[in-house]
Amino acid sequence: MTAPVFGTRITELLGIDHPILGGGLMWLSDARYVAALVNAGCMGFITPRSFEGDEAFAAALAQCSELTGGRAFGVNLTLSKRPEANSAVRRWMDIALAHGVRHFETAGYAPGELIGTLHAAGAVVVHKAPGLRHALAAERAGADAVAVVGMEEGGHPGANELPTMLLGALAAEQLRVPVVLAGGIGHGRQLAAVLAQGLEGVLIGTRFLVAEEIATHDAYKQHLLGCDEHATVRLLHTLGNTWRVLANDTAREVGEIERAGANDHTAFGGLIDGRVTRDHCYAQGDWQRGMVSLGPSIAFAQRIEPLADIVADLLAQAQSALARVPSLLRPQLTSESP
Repeated sequence: MTAPVFGTRITELLGIDHPILGGGLMWLSDARYVAALVNAGCMGFITPRSFEGDEAFAAALAQCSELTGGRAFGVNLTLSKRPEANSAVRRWMDIALAHGVRHFETAGYAPGELIGTLHAAGAVVVHKAPGLRHALAAERAGADAVAVVGMEEGGHPGANELPTMLLGALAAEQLRVPVVLAGGIGHGRQLAAVLAQGLEGVLIGTRFLVAEEIATHDAYKQHLLGCDEHATVRLLHTLGNTWRVLANDTAREVGEIERAGANDHTAFGGLIDGRVTRDHCYAQGDWQRGMVSLGPSIAFAQRIEPLADIVADLLAQAQSALARVPSLLRPQLTSESP
């Protein structure tokens, strides 16, 4: 593990060494990946929706505890606008709490009640918000920290069309709770810029996809190494469900249907079913199949390596970027100066 370099309110709040969080990744935030984040001095969140049932989720919690030697890790709880779609969220929360988990990443619609329940159990909540309005609402609802997500995020950035760094500058002025920034973050220079803005850290997803601990087919990871910042596309915005994904055959087909005037999700059939990505891209390496969540920060991925090495590079890059700042400051003129 890299020695601590930066101390912020988020490292203090979560009891971690580095101001880096790994966002909950659908199908991929399993015990091995989350444990790798924790063991590298960061915080990670297991995604219960990724498992076939409660027993598999509980087994992942137990495995993660073993892999981390008992160090704290988190769980992602994502709420839908449709109440009937949230029936499992309370159950997953109870399973996690019973296992001893006290760090949660919440996302989605109206988290106030969920935050209150988690606080009553002694938990810490980081709410992931697609814009300032949602971030401020989460703060009012009691979130201990907020992850503000820009349009560059891979996956679902919401209806937000504002870039990450702009949102960060605005968040630093308007929010009181600790704020981490997400969306397109994949280099230490960006971490340095976030800290320089007065924010507390970053939340990363895409950059970690080439980590050895990510359970995807090698052919998919090899394809990612050849991707640049133009390798993704935003789709389904017209349906209010923006999704940034890898530009592949499925994405092109979905884009054609959307441009033809599709007005509901049924028009896309099984093309947008996440299980297609799981079964074909992640499991078999067929990266042309599925809506594969991906952000432009994949351009920073140069090799497949242990996650701890990626974290070490990010921290070294951030240190280097911040080290040049003092030399940019001009001496202040005194009143005696000519």
